[in-house]
Amino acid sequence: MADGRAADGPPRWRRPGEALRLRLLREINSTVHGADLHLERYDRPAGDPGLFGPDSVVWRVHGHPAGMLVGGFAALMLQSLHPVAMRAVAQHSDYRTDPAGRLHRTARFVSTTTLGSSAAAEAAIADVRRIHGYVRGRDAEGRPYRADDPDLLCWVHTAEAACFLAGHQVFAGGGRLTAAQCDDYLAEVAQIGQLLGADGVPLSRAGLARYLAGARGALRATPEALEAVALLRGFGRTGRERLAVRILTNAATGLLPAWARPALGVRRPWAVRRLWDRPLARLLGAAMVWACGLSPIRAAATARARARPSAPAGGDVA
Repeated sequence: MADGRAADGPPRWRRPGEALRLRLLREINSTVHGADLHLERYDRPAGDPGLFGPDSVVWRVHGHPAGMLVGGFAALMLQSLHPVAMRAVAQHSDYRTDPAGRLHRTARFVSTTTLGSSAAAEAAIADVRRIHGYVRGRDAEGRPYRADDPDLLCWVHTAEAACFLAGHQVFAGGGRLTAAQCDDYLAEVAQIGQLLGADGVPLSRAGLARYLAGARGALRATPEALEAVALLRGFGRTGRERLAVRILTNAATGLLPAWARPALGVRRPWAVRRLWDRPLARLLGAAMVWACGLSPIRAAATARARARPSAPAGGDVA
């Protein structure tokens, strides 16, 4: 054809760019979610909004790839500073031998509880609660711990929510939340922590600041925490994956509270974090947004939530 358009597709000049986008999308999904996206968790039943729905602030925050990945890495670093939480992970997790599997399970839980159907989200939470019931041991001082301890669950949830919010605010550009929307996000996402069994989950920025200030005295970097952060920053199955993770984890250190960086042995001056780490992560994030577009998971969840509910079989006819 004169304009370079094939009879059954888009113009030929578009195809290399589209092929690159699809390749990046497959790599991102494989790295974060694994080979199977399990779209059945997101595409049914029609009309089900899930725990939050497409108009929620949670969908907005959790829908930004760069903000979520940088925020997620920051959350893992911050969570590691709780000696009991880190002890439980070190004793009961396979993150040393299967770091990719650990990442996939964490990402799958976040995406399922955020975007999944009500039944899928509730099942994911029930599975985690069941596993937590078996996770127990003793900390470095010999005191018993349980993974289902409400205070411990509050720390894990709050550190994650704080870092996801910080990641969005730094990397969403013109999509930053207002102060009121930040409070809305924390109040909405608190539902997940509460359903997991957490007590005292902060519901606002003011509550979050008070919580982190109160928790700081119990936080410290154990040898297990330093090992976990080193493994995290070196993660990657290929050279390209390792480079991307290093860019994202360098940027993640900039989201941590100022007191957390030296505790974890992070020595990156302010100028490096702001003038090198953050711009590099923004460039990588822009490539990810271009590649992901409306991801298959987000597309399936949006279609489900916006669809008209099916009429019950054998229902009355007006």
